[in-house]
Amino acid sequence: MTTRAPLDVPLKPLDHDPRALGEWLTTFHLVGVVLDPFTNESAWIIETAGRILEHFRGADCRIAWIVTGTDEEARQFLGPWADSILTFSDPDRAFVRAAGIEHLPAFVHLGQDGTVVGRAEGWDAAAWRDVAVALAKRMSWTHPLIPAAGDPVSYAGTAATG
Repeated sequence: MTTRAPLDVPLKPLDHDPRALGEWLTTFHLVGVVLDPFTNESAWIIETAGRILEHFRGADCRIAWIVTGTDEEARQFLGPWADSILTFSDPDRAFVRAAGIEHLPAFVHLGQDGTVVGRAEGWDAAAWRDVAVALAKRMSWTHPLIPAAGDPVSYAGTAATG
């Protein structure tokens, strides 16, 4: 079943006013890692997820963190990653619900029309690799090595809606 996130869902970049999802998709697809700053399961994947997002920095997509907390919680949770990659705070989990995400962490690729083109939930290296390979093909880009040395073993994650 295809999921299409409503384009009017607000996405709030750190320290700025929220804008509708559709405004973030005007030019590029959105590729995000969704994290819950209150769980170990999301903390365990930060370095791996950062490496994966960084791999796509030059591709024709917008890379981002989507953190289910306030701006301050996102900054505390991500540390320097919050300054190096576009970060959205989603304390009411509106984006999480709109994208149909059930478990965090999640790796999600949205097309310009809001369609969820790819989604992997929990840390399942094979599922994240599938999303990355499909994204790379669509962007005419290379895909990162997943899993790579030092990546955690697979785990289910936590409930996305809290």
